[in-house]
Amino acid sequence: MNVAVTTTFNFEGYRITEYKGVARGIIVRAPTIAQGIVGGLKNILGGRIGAYTEMCEQARSQAYDLLVQHAREMGANAIVGLRYDASEVVSKGSATEVLCYGTAVVIEPITRP
Repeated sequence: MNVAVTTTFNFEGYRITEYKGVARGIIVRAPTIAQGIVGGLKNILGGRIGAYTEMCEQARSQAYDLLVQHAREMGANAIVGLRYDASEVVSKGSATEVLCYGTAVVIEPITRP
């Protein structure tokens, strides 16, 4: 079953028939040894830190997938109000928590006479 997702609180052409509650996906990621070495060098030299960008994108993607899975388990076919949040879990930036959350809902198309 596909789950429709939006950052807004409604879907054009659909109505929300049931609110299932807050759905969330949480992932905690730390850089691999290679990402840490490359990131550390870039931190000293300056510039874009591609290794960390890749790690963050992977964490966001995994948190999103867990969110969608949680919404399905709740019986939802859509998520409204999608948001991301991130925070440092271990001091000195060695691990980051990424939270992806929204409201799990059931939607159906609006039928017009």
